[in-house]
Amino acid sequence: MATLGKGIFRILLCSSNCPNAGAVYFSKKAVPVISSLGKSKKKLGKLGPAVEKVELPVESDPEKLVNYVCGSNILKKGEDIKLKPDNEYPSWLWDLRTGKPPPLEEYDKNDKPYWRRVRKLALWQNNKLAKLRKW
Repeated sequence: MATLGKGIFRILLCSSNCPNAGAVYFSKKAVPVISSLGKSKKKLGKLGPAVEKVELPVESDPEKLVNYVCGSNILKKGEDIKLKPDNEYPSWLWDLRTGKPPPLEEYDKNDKPYWRRVRKLALWQNNKLAKLRKW
C-alpha cells in the first residue's frame, strides 16, 4: 500500500491476478487528537464558544440615586443628567400611562387603536388554542 499526499488518498496496488487491480480508495483525512490532560473541555454553543458575561457596576449611593439619572452618561468623560424639580417638566409627562393598557371597553369603536387591540387579543386567543391542539 502506498499513501500519497498527507493521508488524503490511498492507492491499493495489487498484483495483476487481483480482481481490484489499480483500484483507488478514498479515505478521510487524518485529524490529530489532542488530549486535554485532565482539564475540562469548553462546550461550544451553536455560534461558537460561550462568551463570559461582564458584570456592570451598580450605583449604591442613595444621594446620587435620588438626584441623578444613573446610567444616562454614555461618554467616558462627563456625568449623569441631574434631575430637575417636578414643576420644570411638562404637565403631559405626569399623565402618561405607565401600567397595563386600558381594557377594551374604554376604547372608542370608531378609532384605529380599538381595532388594533381587537386584532391583538384575537391573535393571543388563537395562539393559546393552537398550543392546546395535539398533533
